[in-house]
Amino acid sequence: MTAHETARAPAFAQIARTQDATPAVRRDLRDCWTAVIEAGGAVVPMGCPLPPESSPNVEPALDEIIRGLSPQRSRILLAGVDGALAGWVLLRREPHPLGVHCGTVNHLQTHVRFRGTGVGAALMRRLPEIARGEMGLERLRLTARAGLGLEDFYRRAGWTEIGRWPGALRLAPGDDRDEILMSLTL
Repeated sequence: MTAHETARAPAFAQIARTQDATPAVRRDLRDCWTAVIEAGGAVVPMGCPLPPESSPNVEPALDEIIRGLSPQRSRILLAGVDGALAGWVLLRREPHPLGVHCGTVNHLQTHVRFRGTGVGAALMRRLPEIARGEMGLERLRLTARAGLGLEDFYRRAGWTEIGRWPGALRLAPGDDRDEILMSLTL
């Protein structure tokens, strides 16, 4: 049976402190991120080549994310299915004093073994509860790459498109994509 046929509702966990990112959690996050990039996902960190050039090295970006974890500033929400990491997302509080009531969502990923099972949607349903209830945030924002249908996914999760930056993302010569700006009021 495939993961799609056997997947159950995910169990959620959070990593809110650097010390909570055990070597096993780091490995699972790295493996998920690498698999998503190699499958063409839109979560390529700075300094990594775009596929199919070579296998990405996400370690420096992951280390930076983990170093920045703090219960009131930055958290990783994990979704697990049958003991395996099925997906994850990063939630960060805006550091500027004028925007501390806002948060930014980055790196929503569903491991390729669990695509189509609702893991990404489940993460997006759980995320506002954590943002509002545990971090006291009032509004969230994210950006998405046009051309992959991501804006439709986020709209179904309650997000509103508030603008586009035309041609802001260059995937290859002649392949410029809009960066889509989205917002969610909590």
